[in-house]
Amino acid sequence: MISGGDVGGAKTHILSLLDGLRRHTEVTLVSFREGPFSDEARELGIDTKVITARGLRAGLGELTDIVREGKYDIVHCHGSRGNLMGALLKRKYKAPLVTTMHSDYRLDYLGRPLGHLTYGMANRVALRSIDYFIGVSDPISELLIQRGFPPDRMFTIYNGLDFTLPPRDIDKTEFLRSCGLDIQDGDVVAGIAARLSPVKDISTLLRAMSIARERARNLRLIISGDGEIADQLKKQCSELGLDGCVCFAGWMSDMDAFYRCIDINLLTSLSETFPFVLTEGARMSRPTISSRVGGTPVLIDHGVNGLLFTPGDADELAGHLVTLAENGDLRAELGRRLNLKASTHFSLDLMIARQLDIYNTIMRRSEIKRRGRGGVTICGAYGRRNAGDEAILEAMIDEIRGIDPDISIRVMSRDPRWTRKTYRLRSIFTFNPFSLISSLRRSKVFISGGGSLIQDVTSRRSLWFYLYSITLARMCGCAVMMYGCGIGPVTRAFNRKLARRVIDRNVTAITLREDSSLEELRILGVTRPEMRLAADPTLALSPADSDAVDSALVSEGIPPDGNYICFALRRWPGFDRKCAEFGRAAVYAYEKYGLVPVFLPIEQQHDLEPGKAAASYTDCPHYIIKRPNQPRVVMGLMTRMSVVVSMRLHALVFAARCGTPLIGAVYDCKVSAFLRYIGQHLYEEFADITFESLCDLIDQAVLQLGDGEARREAVRKLAEIESVNVEVLSRLLDGQFTS
Repeated sequence: MISGGDVGGAKTHILSLLDGLRRHTEVTLVSFREGPFSDEARELGIDTKVITARGLRAGLGELTDIVREGKYDIVHCHGSRGNLMGALLKRKYKAPLVTTMHSDYRLDYLGRPLGHLTYGMANRVALRSIDYFIGVSDPISELLIQRGFPPDRMFTIYNGLDFTLPPRDIDKTEFLRSCGLDIQDGDVVAGIAARLSPVKDISTLLRAMSIARERARNLRLIISGDGEIADQLKKQCSELGLDGCVCFAGWMSDMDAFYRCIDINLLTSLSETFPFVLTEGARMSRPTISSRVGGTPVLIDHGVNGLLFTPGDADELAGHLVTLAENGDLRAELGRRLNLKASTHFSLDLMIARQLDIYNTIMRRSEIKRRGRGGVTICGAYGRRNAGDEAILEAMIDEIRGIDPDISIRVMSRDPRWTRKTYRLRSIFTFNPFSLISSLRRSKVFISGGGSLIQDVTSRRSLWFYLYSITLARMCGCAVMMYGCGIGPVTRAFNRKLARRVIDRNVTAITLREDSSLEELRILGVTRPEMRLAADPTLALSPADSDAVDSALVSEGIPPDGNYICFALRRWPGFDRKCAEFGRAAVYAYEKYGLVPVFLPIEQQHDLEPGKAAASYTDCPHYIIKRPNQPRVVMGLMTRMSVVVSMRLHALVFAARCGTPLIGAVYDCKVSAFLRYIGQHLYEEFADITFESLCDLIDQAVLQLGDGEARREAVRKLAEIESVNVEVLSRLLDGQFTS
């Protein structure tokens, strides 16, 4: 259901999607007006019905008759009118109701106060009645989650295009002159297709053109589109002295010719989802400069297949324009790479397959009625933006959904909003007992882990809390599993006795990430749960793809093809005395082996300063990664390192997963236990670290660089061991354990 007056990306999305879907299932388009939209749908062979009744009540009656006669399984809304009618229809016709969000609904009527108060308000109310939501980019889905929409009923689908269209021969000069832009040999033409409204921010583009033209006199700009601020922009163009090199071409019907005739594709919006202008430019292999908004970073890996800038930053945009205007080879390479990624991941066929998968998931979940208890609650050190802990959670979620893709998952988090947005699931504040009890009563299994939760070195209170949560879960009727855990050290006699009693009485099954943890449980006297040796769940994760890693490096000013040694350091008592040793060792690695030091924070909030402190003792080229990265990207960064030196356990886990030679600076027995378990012996107790010992370990690690196959084989064995976690959880969810 859609209003029928839509233009631009929403229209293209709907018609191309329906044209593909009708080849796989019965589909009907309901439009609330006659016009070009409904006419084009009929021309494509789409079953199209138009609501002819006037007034809300009569229109709803006609719509109800249509859906009852068609006996539709799903009602899919687009836009404010579709959402409103869908919400009203829901009272009369019981079928899953889903809407696709093409933009931020709060900005849909920007600059139109009356529309904002009427249609905008009605849409906001209607949205709260809808069952499922589809965002046309991850950022729009995340925005909805931040505003309180249910994360486990949220899907994402990216706009797709047909990349198989045959090429056309078009005279570039003649076409552009027909649009009003006169060009000469050597001119570079940047183009933007956009509605001339404030949200598209063409004003910043004009300022950037004025700046860029001071260095790149061959730069030209053509603007395709019209809108409410067209006259204002033309006046600004004249005031900036851009007449003659900027052309306002108005609305174009032949957008295929437009993209074939420009040299640079532009997007300057302040807010977007995932606009078709990106994939349309990519289809023609046009290098793209885009504001870093919405889903644009999903397609464009900065510096790898395109360039991104901060919205509204005319100077940054101007710099990118000059870069591409002066370098034809770079334009060709970025365009080629963008076309390759877009055609691989954002094709029309993939979009249709994704939509069908979403429909099937909705139907499956709608059939699963409340049949008693179900789902999982996860407890651990989550929501603190620690890449290691978040990698554990991400791996656990992947494994749980691998067992049952429709299972309800709730996570206890220090930052529930961030966790909901990141993982698309329900999350509760770690220390809210009322939310926890409510979650436990809805869950079949309570998972405690992974990581080292059962220890009292960091804090006695944290140990007591995790033991309390296990007890509460069992009291609420959950089966309890400790998942991929590290155990100990538990040093105090009272805590050891308490841990033994709580675990023995309440835990059904335990999987452990190394053999020393298994031994620690035996020493504690734990006997009743089933205990299995496994591995850290993080080992099940795969690194991010090469383009995402390249982009992360380029964004930090690091050449992707360099030779590097990574230092992952953290604050710990005595670090100030050891700081210089790490810095001098970094210089040694550079001078002897040509390895450029990279200081990488695993927990951004706490590790950045120790990295900077160690870097201050280097007098060689080095890099400090300042931006936070997702766990898979951090793991991908490890694939680019020749050697990893780390105090952080999960930096070592990442390196082990990637087969990178690693060196442990052991501040805690859990670090040495993990290294021994995976057969790595290059480590030194933190208290004993010296410049000389670090240099010796670096020498030994470099010798391992040629033994890649042995490391890959070790990784394969680790992955096999880690699968024990999934095996035990699967049995627990199936009820194969007795209480």
